Amino acid sequence: MRARSSARGERLWLHALLLGATLLTTTIVGARLAANFEQNLPAFRFDEDFNFLFTIWGNPGILRSGLPFSLTLLGILLAHEFGHYFTCVFHSVDASLPYFLPAPTLIGTFGAFIRIRAPIFSRSDLFDVGVAGPLAGFVFLVPALGFGLAFSKVLPGIASQGDLTFGTPPLLWLAMQAVFPGVPASDIYLHPVARAAWIGLFATALNLLPIGQLDGGHILYTFVGKLHRRLSQVFAVALIPLGYFFWTGWIVWAAFFLLTGLRRPAIIDDSPMGPGRLRLALLAALIFILSFMVDPIQTAMSI
Repeated sequence: MRARSSARGERLWLHALLLGATLLTTTIVGARLAANFEQNLPAFRFDEDFNFLFTIWGNPGILRSGLPFSLTLLGILLAHEFGHYFTCVFHSVDASLPYFLPAPTLIGTFGAFIRIRAPIFSRSDLFDVGVAGPLAGFVFLVPALGFGLAFSKVLPGIASQGDLTFGTPPLLWLAMQAVFPGVPASDIYLHPVARAAWIGLFATALNLLPIGQLDGGHILYTFVGKLHRRLSQVFAVALIPLGYFFWTGWIVWAAFFLLTGLRRPAIIDDSPMGPGRLRLALLAALIFILSFMVDPIQTAMSI
């Protein structure tokens, strides 16, 4: 019998420390995004962004302006991870509380994860745990995207003025057409809240890739069983031409998936999934399509 998922015995201080550190690093990024947005400057300018750290050191009150970005981003990540966690609790699967990863990256974090401490041998349990995270995160990011777009603005040519340009996932494009009809996506300057939602869409698409131990890989495995490894290899290899023609990061992800292994423990309970879970799987596929970008990030040199 599996142990119940519980906060008992957790190192709560570690979870709180990592969450606090990630709140700080993402708020620093958010403050810089907010300052650039207010001054109609490109979102990312590497030389000036680094110098902004000294401005914060001299005036920590600036960090308040970064909270809309950081709280939105952490809210999306928390929703995703707690979607997994509470589903584990429901199915009595032993799992940890979310761990956040602060990092000096463009978004201030490497994301978050939970540890599932024991194999999941039930087909339906594995599906539920896998699909719950992306669904919960998506439910949270959609209103954040709408709110952020409401405060975004039209600034012709802004997309080509910074050190980075960002792709437009289908859901964002549809929302832009609703809020700014007829305006090219390249002329819309995203408010920091909308940019946090963009990150949430990108993370959702990555997690729903039908590969290995990703959420999409778990969903795939519950439907195809032994074919999971071979199909994971096919989907991972398919990222390589995307990396060659669009975004080189896909090649890095393909190498990571292929080198870290794509196996997983066999399912013992092989009961049918049922129409309800099939509908949820189709919903997850739709969310993946709405979130996926072939060219999420490009540097100025590659434009």
